[in-house]
Amino acid sequence: MNWSSLSKSELLEMQEAGEYVLNCYRVLAKSGDNIVGEILKGVETFYEMDHYPEGDIYDPESHSQYYYHAHRGADEHGHFHTFLREEGMAEGVTPIADQSQESYMDEREDKISHLIAISMDNRGFPIALFTTNRWVTAENWYAAEEVIQMLDRFEMDLVPPSWPVNIWLTALIRLYRPIIIDLIRKRDQAIADWQEKHPDRDVFEDRELEITSEISISVEEYLVELQQALEKAA
Repeated sequence: MNWSSLSKSELLEMQEAGEYVLNCYRVLAKSGDNIVGEILKGVETFYEMDHYPEGDIYDPESHSQYYYHAHRGADEHGHFHTFLREEGMAEGVTPIADQSQESYMDEREDKISHLIAISMDNRGFPIALFTTNRWVTAENWYAAEEVIQMLDRFEMDLVPPSWPVNIWLTALIRLYRPIIIDLIRKRDQAIADWQEKHPDRDVFEDRELEITSEISISVEEYLVELQQALEKAA
């Protein structure tokens, strides 16, 4: 992480987001709860691949969306997938032209872009951020720089299914914005590299390419580094 590339105002915005993240942990801990427990509250059996909550969570004002599910094995409990729908995007933003058309694109009335996935551990804390190939989330594919513009438009300003979870999710994306930007750009590079190696395949539907970029994270360690960067910027 190149902290020196960030302005003091950017660092302060990230610090504020970090305070929201920690406050969500504090409030939930009072009742022995955590982020994952809140999402799965009332769920008797947690089924792999099912979306939680059922039907996803959608903010009709910002047109942000997310769900939680699991399928990656013992290294994580599950992960969040975050999205922005077409109505929430800036005017003129369109998917890239040179991509195959799949049936799932015709089934929706609008378009949708995946932003970032957040891997969670069994204690309910984030342990990694990652991006995926198009087929994984049945999204429309937007170029990296346009997805990066969408990050600031993601906001879950809702009470259900859990106000702390919605605040936490919004704040975590703002806290890790520089890291997420790098992952999104690496995502596009991974797609380009794969297409070059496999010119006869549809790269966006290739089941051999699932995760396009990933990084392990620790909020506590990251906030220490952020504070050190702020002290240097003072």
